Amino acid sequence: MARIRVGLLPTASFMVGTVPVPKYADAEKTQFATDRETGVKLMTITLFFMEEDRAEALKITVPETGLPNGLKPGLPVMPVELFATPWARIFNGQLSDGIAYRADRLNLVGGPAPAADAA
Repeated sequence: MARIRVGLLPTASFMVGTVPVPKYADAEKTQFATDRETGVKLMTITLFFMEEDRAEALKITVPETGLPNGLKPGLPVMPVELFATPWARIFNGQLSDGIAYRADRLNLVGGPAPAADAA
């Protein structure tokens, strides 16, 4: 499938909508999805994407190792290496289609850096 790099305007911003949840490789949710190259478990997170006068919710797949600690709804983040992959399938005679989004990692945006744990 063709992966398309997502170009963002400088005004683009993202905010966490939901906490990350594991992505599953099967409908029964018995097998975690993993990155084909690294074997790292994949997670799905909903981000609110805002650019100029529009906003939308995007479900984005991110490797577990690419998620910063402390993600919670409302935090500003920026996806790094964001790609879109169009998909389509026919199931029971009905066409389903959409766009799957994937990022290498999420970076926290602005605000103070998280404090290191005191030992």
